[in-house]
Amino acid sequence: MAKIYTRTGDDGTTGLGTAERTQKNSKRIEAYGSIDEVNSWIGLIRSKTNSKYPFLETIQNQLFCVGTELANPNKIWITKEMTSKIEEEIDILEKNLQPLKNFILPAGGENASIIHITRTICRRAERSIVTLNQETPVNPEIIKYINRLSDYLFVLARSEATEETIWKV
Repeated sequence: MAKIYTRTGDDGTTGLGTAERTQKNSKRIEAYGSIDEVNSWIGLIRSKTNSKYPFLETIQNQLFCVGTELANPNKIWITKEMTSKIEEEIDILEKNLQPLKNFILPAGGENASIIHITRTICRRAERSIVTLNQETPVNPEIIKYINRLSDYLFVLARSEATEETIWKV
């Protein structure tokens, strides 16, 4: 990239990986914009946890792949193996946690709270991808991957929590 600004988006449109242009508020742009937001929050998690979870860097790279595939659906980037790896990481984290018997409040200290925020943004991204998929097909593995990522973030938040607060009615 020679310059960060091109001025081509000054009219409210942006270019897709297919060389087409679309409105910046389209369902496709909303979907991969939400993925970008999740990726940025994961960068904050990495900073706050002093890179204690090296798998987060892998996730960040894979989220770029998700965004790339959403911008150019003609090439598959996200695979079943990527989703399976998240499941393996969840299993590793859960070995050190007490089994969950109640709903918990999203809290547990600053790091846990930041991870919970990231998880909820991930859920929003998932909803926007599902909405896009209703209009135009999306690689189904992307939906699975993002769903599993939110599960991973939930378990990661529990791992970082200084204490868990049980939901009370």
